[in-house]
This record gives sequence, structure tokens and C-alpha cells, in this order.
Amino acid sequence: MALWLRRSRAVLRSLSHFDWRSQHTKAGLKHEQGLGFSFELTEQQKEFQATARKFAREEIIPVAAEYDRTGEYPVPLIKRAWELGLMNTHIPESCGGLGLGTFDSCLISEELGYGCTGVLTALDGNSLGEMPVLIAGNDQQQKKYLGRMTEEPLMCAYCVTEPGAGSDVAGIKTKAEKKGDEYIINGQKMWITNGGKANWYFVLARSDPDPKAPVGKAFTGFIVEADTPGIHIGRKELNMGQRCSDTRGIVFEDVRVPKENVLIGEGAGFKIAMGVFDKTRPSVAAGAVGLAQRAMDEATKYALERKTFGKLLVEHQAVSFMLAEMAIKIELARLCYQRASWQSDSGRQNTYYVSIAKAFAGDIANQVASDAVQIFGGNGFNTEYPVEKLMRDAKIYQIYEGTAQIQRLVIAREHIRKYTN
Repeated sequence: MALWLRRSRAVLRSLSHFDWRSQHTKAGLKHEQGLGFSFELTEQQKEFQATARKFAREEIIPVAAEYDRTGEYPVPLIKRAWELGLMNTHIPESCGGLGLGTFDSCLISEELGYGCTGVLTALDGNSLGEMPVLIAGNDQQQKKYLGRMTEEPLMCAYCVTEPGAGSDVAGIKTKAEKKGDEYIINGQKMWITNGGKANWYFVLARSDPDPKAPVGKAFTGFIVEADTPGIHIGRKELNMGQRCSDTRGIVFEDVRVPKENVLIGEGAGFKIAMGVFDKTRPSVAAGAVGLAQRAMDEATKYALERKTFGKLLVEHQAVSFMLAEMAIKIELARLCYQRASWQSDSGRQNTYYVSIAKAFAGDIANQVASDAVQIFGGNGFNTEYPVEKLMRDAKIYQIYEGTAQIQRLVIAREHIRKYTN
């Protein structure tokens, strides 16, 4: 653990003489709040942003296309991100982590998303898997499972989605039956990020067999070691985009879990699983913004080089207006995720803002990537150019961690509640 912190410190200091460890994120936030409304990043935030940007552009981008082609898990990049302190950023200092807030983590996610959202999804899969332990784990659980993530570059996974239960989390069929001091888990999970690479899982299972039991009391959240007997890992899924991310189905067959690995208590699982998204969706939105920014940059550079009808593409108003629309959407989406993450770090309810950020950023990532392909013309449809990958990678942002439609349900609910309460 000490070695990991020394590595992170050395790399960040190589970019500047600023000692980022001398400032704690919460303290910096309090200081900034005293200044009033400001768009200026703190020196610490600039350091993390610069480190992530350098890593994305110098180490991720040169190999992203090859990882997309082969579907190979990007182990060297994950190890490097771990050394740089660019993953597991929210793990508290008490567990050996950096204890960064949501806003700081989002700055990192946007930069990594610029490089490759497949790599980012692998890294952020850890954040999703760890967050239930962070928000609901006791001291012993946090030190055991979060602490080990700072000692070596391990992965974990969030096991909730099933073949017949995606957006409808209440439809989960995986069951947990208590026997003595253990729970026996049986069921199947699907589309699990880092499923075949995880050291441990967060698993949501139905612990109350009564089908009429309230959703808020029917499910329990468990921490499950990946090497527990009875866990069967499925094949790596071949997806449309983000192909280097490891996505699999997992079968739990008479998997024994000690009661000490229950989060909070029996029946608290659904609330934990849903509470996670207010913390993780801002980072998903930030990754989508990073992808959109990359698409606009690639399209702009191409439009400044390519000539048609005797002049540069960018000199055609039709193309320049497309670039303008891209810029509008990206700037607004960036403000959305920053507002949502600021709400979270301020200890305020952010469900409304985070759903807006996730829905809007996911939509504009798809729109901007599609328009980038259009500006490239026939070349954009070819794998020799980067924008076709961006277009494929973008689609999942309207699906995972809550579909675009689910976000609108949440937004509508929260909006109407303002008028009815």
C-alpha cells in the first residue's frame, strides 16, 4: 500500500512541484465554496486533469485501435493507471486511497474517455463495484476489500443485471437463502463489466422469498470473493463497441457467503444498489463528454485539412455549423456532469442533476460521434480513421448504468415532485 502511494506521488510531482497530498479534497471544496461561484479549478484538480490527459494522449490513444481490434483486456494500461493513481480515486485515505471527491474523479474520467472509453469502462467498473462498500460497508469490510485495491492493481465488479432484469432491478431472480451463519446464493448475472477479471463482486440477490415483499426489503447486498466455489464465469461477450472492456455472464451455484459479508443488513440491498448510481453516473457522463470532445477534435482537424470544391471543409458553412453544434452540446454536457458532481461533493441530493447529466451526455456523445463520421465522409466509415470506433463506443452510453429512457423517468419524477410536495 505504501509503495502504491509513493508511485502515485512521484508521478504526479513529476508534472509539477505542487504537493497534491498536502490538500484534502473536502478541505479544498470548502475553501472554494467560500469564494462563491467559480469555474476555476484548484491546483490539485489541475494536476489530476493534466496527469490523466498526458496518460490518455500519450499511452492510451496509440494502442486503442489495436485493443478494439483484438478485444484484449488492456492489462498494461490498467497497471499504469493504477501506478498513476488514476483509478480507485474515491477510496478513502483510511483505506490507503486518495479520497477524492466526485468532481475530481469526473475530471479524470473525461480525460480518460477522450483516449478510449473501453479502457475507461474497465477502470470505472472498479468504481461501480467498490461504491456499495464505500457507501454501506462497515470499517472492517472497507479496510478488507477497498484496502486491497490500493495494494496492487486488482479489479472488482458490480453484479446486479440479469438476463431478464436490466432496468427493472426489482425483477432480479438470483436468490440468497440464509443457513446458519452463511447465505447460499443461486442465480445468473449478465453483462457484468470486469466479470472475468474481478477479485471480488458486489452481488444483489433476493433474500425474501415472498413475491409480495416490498422492494425496499426484499433484496440483500453481498460482497463475494471471486474464487468462491460455485462461481462459473461465462465467455467474454463480443460487443459493438468498447471491445477491450471485459463483459461476461456469471452463474452462482450454491455459492456460500459468510454473514460478515452482508452490507448493512438483510433487506438493505436495493437501497444500496440504487444509491450507488448517484455517485457513479456523473463519471459515466464525464466519460461520454470525453468521447464527444475527441470526436469533435478529430472532425475539426480533418475539416481543416480536407478540401472540396476548391476550399477547406471548414470553410463550408454547412460543416462549420455542424462543428458549432458539437461545441454547444459538449459545453452543456460538461456543465451538466460538473453540476451533478458538485451536488454530490456538497452532500446534497443530486438524483435530478445526475440523471440529466447522464441522459444528455449519453445522447450528445452519440450525436457528435455520428456527425464526426459525416464530416469525414467515406473515410469516416473506415477503420483506418478513428471516428467509426468513437461512434460504436458511444452507443453504450445510452444503455449502461441506466438507459436514456430510465433517466427521463427519474427526471420526470423528480421534477413533478417539486410541485407536488
